[in-house]
Amino acid sequence: MAAPGQQRLVVVSVSPQSRASLAAHFELNPADTARKLTAFFKKIGVHRVFDTSFSRNFSLLESQREFVQRFRGQADSAQALPVLTSVCPGWVCYAEKTHGSFLVPHLSSARSPQQVMGSLVKDFFAQQQHLTPDRIYHVTVMPCYDKKLEASRPDFFSQEYQTRDVDCVITTGEVLKLLEEEGVSLSDLEPAPLDSLCSSVSAQEPSSHRGGGSGGYLEHVFQHAARELFGIHVDKVTYRPLRNKDFQEVTLEKEGRVVLHFAAAYGFRNIQNLVQKIKRGRCPYHYVEVMACPTGCLNGGGQLKDPSTPRKELLQRVETLYSSVRTQAPEDAPGVRELYRAWLQGEGSERAGRLLHTSYHAVEKASSGLGIRW
Repeated sequence: MAAPGQQRLVVVSVSPQSRASLAAHFELNPADTARKLTAFFKKIGVHRVFDTSFSRNFSLLESQREFVQRFRGQADSAQALPVLTSVCPGWVCYAEKTHGSFLVPHLSSARSPQQVMGSLVKDFFAQQQHLTPDRIYHVTVMPCYDKKLEASRPDFFSQEYQTRDVDCVITTGEVLKLLEEEGVSLSDLEPAPLDSLCSSVSAQEPSSHRGGGSGGYLEHVFQHAARELFGIHVDKVTYRPLRNKDFQEVTLEKEGRVVLHFAAAYGFRNIQNLVQKIKRGRCPYHYVEVMACPTGCLNGGGQLKDPSTPRKELLQRVETLYSSVRTQAPEDAPGVRELYRAWLQGEGSERAGRLLHTSYHAVEKASSGLGIRW
C-alpha cells in the first residue's frame, strides 16, 4: 500500500473493447487476454487492474432509471425527450460546441463507464484502502482518443483533493506500444488472477453485457422501459435498419400503437441527420444511442489496426471475440446491489446522483486550434 508522501497506488481500468482488440491482435481469447494484461501491468509496477464492465453495470442501471423518469415527466418538459446517450465523448463535444443550448438538455446525465470507474476507484476503492483520492493514480485503457478529453473535463476534477477521477487515459494502440517498448508479447506472459473491486466478489473471468459493442445502452434501456412503463417483457430486441446499418430503429407496440420508439445512430452523417430531425421538431424517437464512430466503439480511433488484414475482416474478428464473453444483466452482477447499499446509500440517493451522474454545458466555439473547449 502507498505510504503517505511516497509512491501512489497505481490502478489500471481496462475497457472490454480494448481487451477484444488486443485479443484479436494476439490471437487469444478474451479471458486469457484479461489475465495476461493483468500480469503485464503488474510486471511494470501497477498495483490493481480492474475491468470497466463492472462500472458499466452502474452506468446502464442509472440510464434505465433516468429514461423512465424522463418519459413519465415528458408532459412537464418539452426537452425531456428524446434522451440522447452521453457515453461517447466525441459526440458530447460536438453536441456542446455545435448545438449547445439546444441539445444539452437532451443528453443523458448518467456517467460513462470510464467516469463511473473514476468514482469507484477514487471514492469507494480509496476508502477501502484507507487512502485519500490523491494517493491513487488511476489509468484507463480505452478504444478512443476522445476519452482523454472526457477525463480532463472540470466536472471530473476534485477541488478538495486536487485530483482527477481518471488521471491518465491510454488507448489500445498505446498499450501495444508499451508492450513493444518493454519487449513483451502478451501471448508469452503467464496469466495472473483478475482483480475485483469488491472484496466479497472474486473475479474468475471477464463478463460483459448484451446489446452490441458500444455498451448495449439501447437494449438495456428499451427492455427495462418496456417492463417498467408498459408491463411488457421483451426477450429479444429486433432492429430495423433504415438508410444504412449504422442507423437502426426499435419499436414497442401495445394494442396496435407504437408506445416506445428507440434508435441507434452511429457516425457523424447519421448524427447530423438526427440533429436536423430534432431541430425541426420531427424526431419520432424517445431514446437514441449515439456514437461518433461508424459501427461504434469496437471501431474506435484508438483500436489496433492491421495493414495485412482488411478493415471489415478485422472488425468482424474483434466483434466475435467481444461477443464471446459471458453476459449478465447489470442488476444481477455480483457486488452491484451491495455497493448501491453500502457505498451509495441506496438507489436514487443524493450520493448516487453525485457520483454516478454529471452535467453538460453549452460551449462557445474556440477561436483557434482544434476548437475543442471543455
